[in-house]
Order: sequence, then C-alpha cells, then structure tokens
Amino acid sequence: MSDVPPAVAAFDVDGTLTTRDCVVPFLELLVGRGRLIAGIAAHPLAIANGLLRRDRDRIKAVAIRAAFTGRRETDVVRLGERFAETVHATWMRPDTAARLAWHRDQGHRIVIVSASLGVYLRALGAALGVDAVLCTEPVVARDGRYTGEMAGGNCRGPEKWRRLDSWMVAAGLAGADLWAYGDSAGDREMLAAAQHPFLVKDIVIDAVPA
Repeated sequence: MSDVPPAVAAFDVDGTLTTRDCVVPFLELLVGRGRLIAGIAAHPLAIANGLLRRDRDRIKAVAIRAAFTGRRETDVVRLGERFAETVHATWMRPDTAARLAWHRDQGHRIVIVSASLGVYLRALGAALGVDAVLCTEPVVARDGRYTGEMAGGNCRGPEKWRRLDSWMVAAGLAGADLWAYGDSAGDREMLAAAQHPFLVKDIVIDAVPA
C-alpha cells in the first residue's frame, strides 16, 4: 500500500469551470430581472455601503434575500436542476472540463468550492461526478420556504478555504496533495494553500496538467 496521500482537485465554478457567472442569471431566473432589481433597490443603504466598501458579501446577501425570501424549496430546487442542465450543456469551459476529467481518471477526489448557490451546484456536481460541493446555502425554514438568509454566510474568499480544509480533514485527507483552480483574488487563500495552484482568468489553460 502506497504511503503517498491521495490528491484533491478543488474547482471554483464561475469563470473557472464555466465560461460565465452563474449566480446573477439564476437569481434573475428565480424572480425575473425587474423584481430582482426592485428587491435590491429596496435596501439602498446596504447596497450603498456594499458598493462603497467593495463588499460583495453584503450585496449578495441583499440579492439573495430579495430573490429567495418566502419561496418554496421544492419549486426552487426544480428550477435549480433545470438551470444546472443549461450550465452543463452550454457554459462549461472545455479546457477545465478536460482537466476535471483528467483528475477523475487519476482517481483524485474532486470538490467544487464556490460562492455559487447549492440549489443548482449540487445538481451540476452530480452531473460532473464530483465527490463534494461546498457552496453558498440559503436557509430553509420548517415550513419549507426560504428565509432569505445564508447558512454560514457567503462561501467566498477565506470562507472557501475554511470549508475546503474542514472537508479534507473530515474526509481523512488533511495531508493530501491539493490542486486548486480559481479565477480571482477571492480564491487567493485556496490557491495559496495548494501544492498545485492554477489561476484561471482570461486565459486558456492546457487541457492536460503538466
């Protein structure tokens, strides 16, 4: 039996596995662009503070509250599954999709770690055959409706690495070799912790790792 620990490949989604942002199109699909804009505009102070401080967490929290509050989980899950089918069929980056397949062929554990929303990422992860999906999760109340809050906050920046590290420890992979794929400064902690970091932004990375 080899003493070499298994490898983990962690992929962000928007701009890394996919060719575009997924969060805003899904929120617009959920309630319609007009209602989403109106819901965001109803919180001018929070949005102004978010823009002033470049606080994407605050802006996203307002958008999630506007889109999710009071909606039935069953309805949103069905919509999320259809959205994931569209993402999988039309928005996947061919270069990073090839890398995902390469990691799978090597027997590596594959994790999606993203600020995107679990309501569609879980379906996308199932289609891609990944081992885990770590993401932003809106809270569902006992009556089966969304509260508009986020469980554990927005999964971006340092929170991405915190959740990935916790998952690796729980899975017995604390010493595993980490391949990390991200496309922004928000992924810097995850990339800094990886033995094999790949910044994927406005470039096409090789289809097969060197």
